[in-house]
Amino acid sequence: MTEFLSVDGGTLAYEVAGEGPLVVLAHGVADSRFAYRAVVPRLVAAGYRVAALDMRGCGESSVDWPSYTRTDVAGDLIALVRHLGGPAVLVGHSFSGGSATIAAAQEPELITGVVELAPFTRGQSVSLGAFFTVGRYRKGMLRLLGAGMFGSLRLWRAYLEVSYPGGVRPADWERRTARMDALMGEPARMKAFKAMGRSAPTDAGARLGDVRCPALVVMGTLDPDWADPRAEGEAILAALPDGLGRLEMIEGAGHYAHDQYPDRVISLLLPFLAENARA
Repeated sequence: MTEFLSVDGGTLAYEVAGEGPLVVLAHGVADSRFAYRAVVPRLVAAGYRVAALDMRGCGESSVDWPSYTRTDVAGDLIALVRHLGGPAVLVGHSFSGGSATIAAAQEPELITGVVELAPFTRGQSVSLGAFFTVGRYRKGMLRLLGAGMFGSLRLWRAYLEVSYPGGVRPADWERRTARMDALMGEPARMKAFKAMGRSAPTDAGARLGDVRCPALVVMGTLDPDWADPRAEGEAILAALPDGLGRLEMIEGAGHYAHDQYPDRVISLLLPFLAENARA
């Protein structure tokens, strides 16, 4: 059941299931909490209270927010954790991985752990060499940039094709993409997507060294958003304080490992949560 939380600038939609230590899930751009539909039941069955959030401008959350930075979304995550009576472990995918990092740095007593799934948590630059030699990287970058620049649903769907490599897709793929198409077809939500695309992750990168809780970074080996996903994950760990971060690679996964291989992601989440989630 959808619930709503009013914060400065708009209203956030979320839903909560289960009992136990709090885990908050945040999705990536042009998506919604539906992205975690295979993850939530498994976490609930394992004994956690799970809150899945629609980021500002996405899903059922309101539109026309004044800005869409990772710092803004970090504030939304903190507000939701406080509202639900934290502390919490934050799980952030892509854009919101950077937001989870910022939230953990800002509120070390409120956030007890961070899981970053294919996170944009550092400043990025185009690898010209890889552009010509790594096909998935070239295709992913051109399609994602084109979707953001031109507001193109066609290019966004083309990006999703390369983001789920090997033909491994959830059984409800048509339903999933239809929901994304419907959301992206709303002009205000497309505007939010484009604004998020223009927001550089440098604000998150600047706070990596301030994180005080354990962090788990999960990357897919075939993620098209990076020429070398492992190297990106290792760079994030290097920017965290010594000993806080751990990197796990999911073989064959693209940018949506939690949707392609939810069981593998859960197998990584549960030990981390057992150590770091608390009521």
